[in-house]
Amino acid sequence: MIDLHTHTTFSDGELIPAELARRAAKAGYKGLAITDHADPSNMYLIIENLLRFAEDTGPHLDVNLAVGVELTHIPPALIPGLITEARRAGAQLVVVHGETIVEPVLRGTNLAAIEGGADVLAHPGLITIEEAGLAAERGVHLEITTRKGHSLTNGHVAVMARTCGAKLVINNDAHAPGDLVSQDMRRMIALGAGLTSEEHRQAEKNSQDIFTRIMTRK
Repeated sequence: MIDLHTHTTFSDGELIPAELARRAAKAGYKGLAITDHADPSNMYLIIENLLRFAEDTGPHLDVNLAVGVELTHIPPALIPGLITEARRAGAQLVVVHGETIVEPVLRGTNLAAIEGGADVLAHPGLITIEEAGLAAERGVHLEITTRKGHSLTNGHVAVMARTCGAKLVINNDAHAPGDLVSQDMRRMIALGAGLTSEEHRQAEKNSQDIFTRIMTRK
């Protein structure tokens, strides 16, 4: 299993990176991207510290680590530039916190993330068909999430992705130990969102493909 969306004490997660990595390995994950919530005030600090952790500690862990950020509650006009800046600072993966229906995310965030070329648009809520079509065109992956609240619109995201040919990934958005769900639970949540078994397998493969690509270009 691969998860591309997790959090540590560098933002609002409960675990330091070492414990998150250990618990993920114990839960059966082979690859993990740490993507703490970031805005211009903390983005460079997060990336710098996670890069150091991945370099010094990563080789001794039982899970492969990728360093990323989740750009969160950023004014839409600033999102494309921050995606570029995050990559320039060393982020291997850039996730953008999408327009979930359970938080007051600014309208226009989904579109800005897609236009800016984020790797993953997290929990995009009631994403429009136009936005999903652009995501398919730009290669931005849409997230099916196992996280409570954010998962309320998984079914809509699945339909929009299928209609437009956008690629999906399945992520935990883990903030605590119990958020690292099993392989079987990931499958059941995907099927519950309306994915077919083949679509579920493809979504998991999409995560593997992203992870392989970003680890290859380290």
